[in-house]
Amino acid sequence: MAPDGPRRSTADRGSGRAGRPAAGAVLALACTAQFMVVLDVSVVNVALPSIRAALGFHPADLQWVAGAYALAFAGPLLLGGRLADLYGPRRVLAAGLALFTAASLVGGAAWTPGLLIAARAAQGLGAAVLAPATLTVLTTAFPEGPARTRALATWTAVGAVGGAAGNLVGGLLTDSLSWRAVLLVNVPVGIAAIAAAARFIGRDRRPAGGPGRLDVPGAVAATAGVTALTYGVTRVPDHGWTDPATAAALAAGAAALALFAAVEARFAAAPLVPPRLLRDRAVAVGCAVTLLAGACFQIPMWYFLTLYMQDVLGYGALATGLGFLPHTLATVAAARWLVPPLMRRADARAPVAAGALIAAAGFAWQAAAAPAGTYAAAVLGPGIVFSLGGGLLAAPLTAAVVSGAGASDAGAASGLLNTAKQAGGALGLAVLVTLAGPPAAAADHARAFWIIAGLQLAVAAAALALPARRPR
Repeated sequence: MAPDGPRRSTADRGSGRAGRPAAGAVLALACTAQFMVVLDVSVVNVALPSIRAALGFHPADLQWVAGAYALAFAGPLLLGGRLADLYGPRRVLAAGLALFTAASLVGGAAWTPGLLIAARAAQGLGAAVLAPATLTVLTTAFPEGPARTRALATWTAVGAVGGAAGNLVGGLLTDSLSWRAVLLVNVPVGIAAIAAAARFIGRDRRPAGGPGRLDVPGAVAATAGVTALTYGVTRVPDHGWTDPATAAALAAGAAALALFAAVEARFAAAPLVPPRLLRDRAVAVGCAVTLLAGACFQIPMWYFLTLYMQDVLGYGALATGLGFLPHTLATVAAARWLVPPLMRRADARAPVAAGALIAAAGFAWQAAAAPAGTYAAAVLGPGIVFSLGGGLLAAPLTAAVVSGAGASDAGAASGLLNTAKQAGGALGLAVLVTLAGPPAAAADHARAFWIIAGLQLAVAAAALALPARRPR
């Protein structure tokens, strides 16, 4: 045996002993942080009227309460992922939690519109550091195999719950307390999570020769490119593709990403996204499939279903949030209890392709039933089906990508995966609104869901390009 003793997982080293309780604490911490990040994408939406009245927002500026978070979250994800590789997942996770928590405190206490928007942008920046770090912590703490599969399934399910719970939690907190509670609730949770990170996650290993250099030119180009593209595509539903500001943002984003690719391939000594990552088929295909799946789930699905329940069924914000509960439960059930046994018997291709086909059937049912105008026929039944499909495909996709990256590139792979997911959601919504038209009636929603069903068939076909790997 070597003098340093056997290598132990992050969870074991953090607790000073091996055992399930410490691993469970690491999983709970990663899931809590991921829940906070995803929840805050939408939790302020229901509170916007109260925020407008309390702070005197101009109507045209109110959108930036949500938009500032989304932009600051999407842009630096690649940078946030690489930071975990260079400086260690515990240090980066704690830094992301500290920034997110402090920004939540400032936002909850804000007395001017500008201060609230700045705080939301700082929250988004903290989330961009935090989201890849949660995945890196899991892949470090759980060795590849059934334990990691179960952990990733739980992490995926919690992310889905956070996305669905935003409107419900926002409505409950705003109605019972104040709009400020929507942001301030993060403060005690964030402080507890920082303490848990210090207690349960082992000290970051010092890389040989130091932490390495950060690819600053690549980081600037990637952040500017993703931010500009995200801003451009989020303008499309309201302004169209030919709007001058939209076209300028898209062109600037494309140019910055082209510059980023050149920097990474030719000039960077320590690339933000090492080219070897994209040469791995699991990473390249997995991220491409994630982008395509994100164009269906994530932002587009919640957008069209929320408007359908409010505009067609006449639901209020709280009733709409409750209407998403069956979707959430179906996603959790599939990710937590169906995926692990499937992954023990087959490689990622089978559950991803099967989940996409099931989701396609659910979205087709949603499209066909939209004219019915009832919750049971047009939302509940199809929603359970496509949510089961979404729960089946998400965790195996994540497992495929992180398994294709070595330990030194786990953070970069996490950042790349999260970027693909966010970019897919923003781009998917813009394309769907363009093709299906602004959703004003049941027929508009039906067209959007037919398109989403077709995209899910493309996801199923693309999943076959994932590498075949025997389960461990």
